[in-house]
Amino acid sequence: MSDRLSSIVLASRSPRRRELLQQIGIMPQIIDADIDESPLAGELAVDYAARLARDKAEAGRRICESPSSPSTNFLVIAADTIVVVDDIDRGESLLGKPADRDSAILMLGQLSGKTHRVVTAVCVTDGQRSELAVSQTLVSFRSLGKEEILAYWDSGEPADKAGSYAIQGLAAIFIERIDGSYSGVMGLPLAETADLLSRFGIDLLL
Repeated sequence: MSDRLSSIVLASRSPRRRELLQQIGIMPQIIDADIDESPLAGELAVDYAARLARDKAEAGRRICESPSSPSTNFLVIAADTIVVVDDIDRGESLLGKPADRDSAILMLGQLSGKTHRVVTAVCVTDGQRSELAVSQTLVSFRSLGKEEILAYWDSGEPADKAGSYAIQGLAAIFIERIDGSYSGVMGLPLAETADLLSRFGIDLLL
């Protein structure tokens, strides 16, 4: 395993992304790369997630290159996850983190009994170049009752999750099937992340 694994920075406060990196042997340094996450008019989900992942990675790189942290021999990983409801008439509806209880209830109602997409973009940069990958996974929910939606909100789990649910948590009982990357739905597609790291000379198995 490369010595450079000790110089990988995760530009995210997400404990799920940190745990996923740890799962594949990476113990990242953590920074908070705060950016404007407002979608652009007419921006498609894939483009939106990719833009935010790239912007977060670049912001993280700038933080790490500050006078108080002058090291240059490191990689920054950043990701962004969007839940997408596709409608023939309305097109894409992008579901981010719920603003409050009512928005979470609305989102979960939109997902109930339907199949939606989870789009996660991941970006790796060394300051000279950036590499990007996008994972798309189909997730099918069973029909949800109003009382269980309310009980799920009361559990506290949906509050900071895209689409108001966590596949690795209580919401697992809502999911009938997935087609794609489980880790991508959690917030960091590991196959794509490993491939990006390999482009920078890091092989996680050697």
